[in-house]
Amino acid sequence: MGYINRQAAPFDSDIWDLIDQAAVKTAREVLTGRRFLEVQGPFGVGFTAVEVGQDEFCRQPKPEEAGAVLGRALSVPMLRKSFELSIRRIAAYKEMGQPLNLRPVEDAAEAVARREEEFIYYGQKDFGLPGLLNADGRSQHTIGDWSNIDQALNDVLAGVNALDARGYRGPYALALSHVLYNGLFRPYPGTDLLQLQHLGKLCERGVYKARIEGGVLVDPRVGRLLIGQDLMAGYTDQDGIHYKLYLTESLILLIEQPDAICVLNPRGT
Repeated sequence: MGYINRQAAPFDSDIWDLIDQAAVKTAREVLTGRRFLEVQGPFGVGFTAVEVGQDEFCRQPKPEEAGAVLGRALSVPMLRKSFELSIRRIAAYKEMGQPLNLRPVEDAAEAVARREEEFIYYGQKDFGLPGLLNADGRSQHTIGDWSNIDQALNDVLAGVNALDARGYRGPYALALSHVLYNGLFRPYPGTDLLQLQHLGKLCERGVYKARIEGGVLVDPRVGRLLIGQDLMAGYTDQDGIHYKLYLTESLILLIEQPDAICVLNPRGT
């Protein structure tokens, strides 16, 4: 792990353990895509590109020509967020047993996790990286007013039927905006059954609250989340007041079956 320069840090492994634990705990509270997508890896920091599609002739060669076969590849994004920890406070923790404030670690981990979620749901289309919400070939359904107690189930059923008609029979996962998700905690009239519990029986891979607009329903055959370097902290230097550190990871969502996606669009979008 020399590339993250931990050996140069002037503190012990127990501090690194605290940093790692805080970072992973915070990231897990934010991340949703990893909870329902197939995850493979980590493959290491050298995982910088992934080949996609089939190798093909760039053009059909003439009889006297040699053919040229080309493949296609996508670059794997690397995410990085810097943070600082007080030199005096780490010393106070080590020498006097005072509590160590790890909020800077948590803030950095949240920033990296939110960026990961953005890549999963929205991608970066300028660089040829689609997300679940904008992949070409996806199904789409415009949802109604979910304050109507039956509307949420009707809209999700419409999405299920769209995927089922394409041969994707689940088990499904459903990611929703905060507003749509929070509204599912209303019980059906005259019962103790929450809408969230009802939808959970239809979406067996889970219903998740994500930082998106509307919602997205996916079948597990949609693709894979490939991890290069999983979330890890590294050391840069120090300025006499703070230790300068960072969190980094690399990953890519490889959407292999975009027709295994049904986006639930709010009306008017």
